[in-house]
Amino acid sequence: MIIFIAFIALVQTSFTIYRPIAKNTIEKISTKPNIIYILADDLGYGDLSILGQKHFKTPNIDKLAKEGMIFTQHYAGSSVCAPSRSSLLTGLHTGNTFIRGNKEVRPEGQLPLPKNTITLPKILQAEGYTTGAFGKWGLGFPGSEGAPLQQGFDTFYGYNCQRLGHHYYPYHLWDDDQKVILEGNSGKKKEQYAPNLIHQKALNFIDKNKDKPFFLYYPTIIPHAELAAPKEYMEKFIQKFSPEKPYKGLDDGEKYRNGNYESQAHPHAAFVAMITLLDDQVGEIMQKIKDLGLEKNTIIIFTSDNGAHQEGGADPNFFNSTGGLRGYKRDLFEGGIRVPMIVKWKGTIKEKSKTNHVSAFWDVFPTFLDIIQQKPENNLDGISFLPTLKGAKNQKKHDYLYWEFHELGGRQAIRKDQWKLVKYNVKKEPIYYLFDLEKDPKEQKNLSDVFPKKRDELIKIIENARTTSEYFNF
Repeated sequence: MIIFIAFIALVQTSFTIYRPIAKNTIEKISTKPNIIYILADDLGYGDLSILGQKHFKTPNIDKLAKEGMIFTQHYAGSSVCAPSRSSLLTGLHTGNTFIRGNKEVRPEGQLPLPKNTITLPKILQAEGYTTGAFGKWGLGFPGSEGAPLQQGFDTFYGYNCQRLGHHYYPYHLWDDDQKVILEGNSGKKKEQYAPNLIHQKALNFIDKNKDKPFFLYYPTIIPHAELAAPKEYMEKFIQKFSPEKPYKGLDDGEKYRNGNYESQAHPHAAFVAMITLLDDQVGEIMQKIKDLGLEKNTIIIFTSDNGAHQEGGADPNFFNSTGGLRGYKRDLFEGGIRVPMIVKWKGTIKEKSKTNHVSAFWDVFPTFLDIIQQKPENNLDGISFLPTLKGAKNQKKHDYLYWEFHELGGRQAIRKDQWKLVKYNVKKEPIYYLFDLEKDPKEQKNLSDVFPKKRDELIKIIENARTTSEYFNF
């Protein structure tokens, strides 16, 4: 008779219990659970089969949802890349976080987060977590104070620059602070598909840190344009999504692979191939955690940085990528900022559960601190949704959610209870849209003139919801 004995090892302020789960397998359970945060790029609310996608399947992401919880009213930090990520990592909405828009710094990178920024990885790092980022950064050019290793990550592999992240066969990636030349992509060659290289590094990170708490931040570039997938994935879907409308991009010259998208003869097939690959990669991460006996001690979150895009030949109308919601990437209507969020934490989150709790990217920071029983050192805009994850009824709610966007004449939006006010053309003559999301989730009926008192109430909140910024003011 085999006797399994659980033992406790004190490590700083936390403890670890080793529990038998199968023959020759030990599952580690800690008061500091591992955290895996998978951030898709421009994936729309309707791009998952579990949320209604009819043209293709996402079985692994669907499985993640069936083993955890779906948030049906979760919002990105912004409707474009950099500010959404800034909101996520600082716990502040775009009226307060430092990066509030995409701002280039040539030749490579974006406006950096300041050195003294309090970020989620810095806090987790101080709490004993090994932190790794694998994918697209966009919050500080190489060597700047906003680079990943300066903002709380022990290791980084991927694209520093989101502009160069437009290319799936880039000339180089970054390994920590070292540029890695991809010889297989020199000239016009396409031999090294960057998301595959990045994915392998992420899996290695899990293997390397399986015996201690880790935070894996996985901001993939899929399915952001350009639309490109490895040959073996493309071949699965060619001719299956007609009619195709070929996209003509930039395929040579001095600016080749420097931001402009390449041509794609089969954009529908490429889009499905990319999401299928992403789904496979999510499945491999899930399997890795299971094989290592870490399921009950690992939180896995899957979401997207903003709504569906229309670039590089992408066709969100064909695929109903917005799930029927109004607007796309860069819009502050629901289609631009409402994103799927799935959370799995085996043994803690009820399987096949769903919540309509209204949450946003800036809630992730305080939630993770709540999980490790720490409080933020500064005032955050976010509210922990840990009670929701545990099925408790004492979940605190937001007074309101706020967004701002600094392109296309300036845009602002606020959600308070079921009411949503969207303000466009901020810099000139504002246009207001008022919606009751309970009755009109697709934002079809503008009630701005029907409920002027409610409109004016929300306008006052918008006017006071933000702080001034050196770089981002209307």
